[in-house]
Amino acid sequence: MVRDLVELMRSGPACVLTGAGCSTESGIPDYRGPGSKPRNPIQHRDFVEKESTRRRYWARSAIGWPRMAGAKPNAAHDAIARLESAGHLTGLITQNVDRLHHKAGSREVLELHGALAEVRCLECNVCESRDDLQARMLELNPNLHHVEVETAPDGDAELSSSVIEGFRVPPCMMCGGVLKPDVVFFGGSVPRDRVESAFAMLDRASALVVVGSSLAVFSGFRFVLRAKERNIPVAIVNRGETRGDPHAALRIDGRAGEVLPALASALC
Repeated sequence: MVRDLVELMRSGPACVLTGAGCSTESGIPDYRGPGSKPRNPIQHRDFVEKESTRRRYWARSAIGWPRMAGAKPNAAHDAIARLESAGHLTGLITQNVDRLHHKAGSREVLELHGALAEVRCLECNVCESRDDLQARMLELNPNLHHVEVETAPDGDAELSSSVIEGFRVPPCMMCGGVLKPDVVFFGGSVPRDRVESAFAMLDRASALVVVGSSLAVFSGFRFVLRAKERNIPVAIVNRGETRGDPHAALRIDGRAGEVLPALASALC
């Protein structure tokens, strides 16, 4: 099956769309892959409107951030960077917020849902690095240094209600406003200009290669529909079924960390 993907990509540069399954081999859990635990993600409206939701999010994030920040690119990320360097990609659209593609050396990366590495104030729009905010959170909540829990998909962690209730959330350093990770939460909207830039990247491609995404969320599935509309063949590399399978010219059920390096070795 990898041979078929090699032949598809030899017809011209492809656009790659990656999802959480591309990062699981770096130790970052996903929502829907094999072995994933049922979980309710943070909703955009709840975060904006409810102080309790923000406290819960930031308390959990304070524990989960070191593991997210310390994650290393895996073989799939490295292979995608090699494919780009060799001229086989028009670019990369990622649904992931972990910045691992950048760490691997990819250059043309469109972060569809933003990145956890930055935090933005909802009042004055000023941006702060997540590492700087981490230092402020630990200063305000020194007891968190000793909490050990299981990391969750959003770069956060499962915490007891007692720890969450006592957590102090730092305000914006410029205006004292509410801070939000610079990502699109569930129920939020991807900025239109970002979507158009992603469409332009896809429209220049001879194929769309989906890696590690179930395409359950329309945010990613829209690119399969766009490819179908433009008669651009779709190849899907994923463990398990995806929403895009009926539209795929090629389907490979396998690990991104195995399939992508084999593809890069054949083409680069």
